[in-house]
Amino acid sequence: MRTIFKIFAIASFLFLGIGNIQAQNDRNLDNYREPDKDGINVFEAPKDTISTFDGLKVRIGGAFALQFQALDNENANLEGYQIQGIGENFNLPTANFDIDVALYEGIRMHLRTYLSSRHHNEPYVKGGYLLVDKLDFVHKNFLEDVMKYTTIKIGHMENNYGDAHFRRSDNAQAIYNPFVGNLIMDAFTTEVGAELYYRRNGFIGMVGFTNGKLNQSVSENDYGKTGGASFLAKLGYDKQINNDLRVRLTGSMYNTGYIPNTYLYSADRAGARYYNVMQALGSESDDFRASRYDPKLSNEITAIMINPFVKYRGLEFFGTIETATGKGSAEVDDRTANQYAGELIYRFGLDENMYIGARYNVVDAEDISGQDVNINRFQAAAGWFMTKNILLKAEYVVQNYDDFSQTSILNDGKFNGATVEAVISF
Repeated sequence: MRTIFKIFAIASFLFLGIGNIQAQNDRNLDNYREPDKDGINVFEAPKDTISTFDGLKVRIGGAFALQFQALDNENANLEGYQIQGIGENFNLPTANFDIDVALYEGIRMHLRTYLSSRHHNEPYVKGGYLLVDKLDFVHKNFLEDVMKYTTIKIGHMENNYGDAHFRRSDNAQAIYNPFVGNLIMDAFTTEVGAELYYRRNGFIGMVGFTNGKLNQSVSENDYGKTGGASFLAKLGYDKQINNDLRVRLTGSMYNTGYIPNTYLYSADRAGARYYNVMQALGSESDDFRASRYDPKLSNEITAIMINPFVKYRGLEFFGTIETATGKGSAEVDDRTANQYAGELIYRFGLDENMYIGARYNVVDAEDISGQDVNINRFQAAAGWFMTKNILLKAEYVVQNYDDFSQTSILNDGKFNGATVEAVISF
């Protein structure tokens, strides 16, 4: 506990002290997704050829999130597979520290550090990247006609597979998420790679390659390899049709022929947003990924996600249709996991500073033992942006586990209840 208090003392100093200094200056950056209410329903960072660069500029920011959780959980309660009871109290607060730097005209750097997270009480770096929108560092107006529509992104970074990851909670950065929890199959990974974007007249194209590794290493595995490679692609259309209507539709793919371990559905070391649910009785450790589902397609995977988004005035719909197929190296046949989710949000009030919404999310999959399993979740939420940087939201959730084996802690499992979350992001 002493370590946690030290972390938050440091975080408070950084956030308040440095934040006050920055408040006296212009904090705007080119082609930047704002970390506040203005970043809602922004997906890829905007692309604009107009530059305001007049020298190196550092933007210090961060986020803080605190939850009060009142959930219950249960299962079949078979001998040897009972679960721990949970009650009402506050969860461990989470905090992020962000550094964004305009390095040159058309070049920006981002770095995010988790100061405190569910899985790591100590600070650790999530990842960072370099975003290149111009090649003027080669010489003035180099490939200007190409770079007008092109963006290059390089780093150990959150990979752009699907659109759901733009709306999820990233540790303390929960201001973009209208709900408390992320999707059941929470596609999120940070790998070393590069992504090339081409955007023109509403059309979006992206191709990318990574080394497929969450934890970087040059050590050889049992096959005499230091790693593998993964391929990403996205194709879509995003258009503000008129003042009232915006339409976006994208399709994404993540593919690897072989890597030592796939992390697409297990890479978020910050932990799931529902704490201590479905834990074995007497267990001293917290399964920080509980409430999510990882199909454990351990060495080969092809995942495809389709995301429609429609916003008409204050009403918006966001959907997810996803299928992931693959296997572990010891398996003979491929297995498949499917996910479907739909969320409907209505934003109202002054500048849409309040909202209500609901999401239904279902996963059906063949697990590693060959068992066909099903998980379904319903979430209802309401939120209030007290300011652009402060969000208070409440959620009621019900999640059911069906068809799990009698030797699984999830056999006839269920958790339900309410969570209230306060988020500060700047």
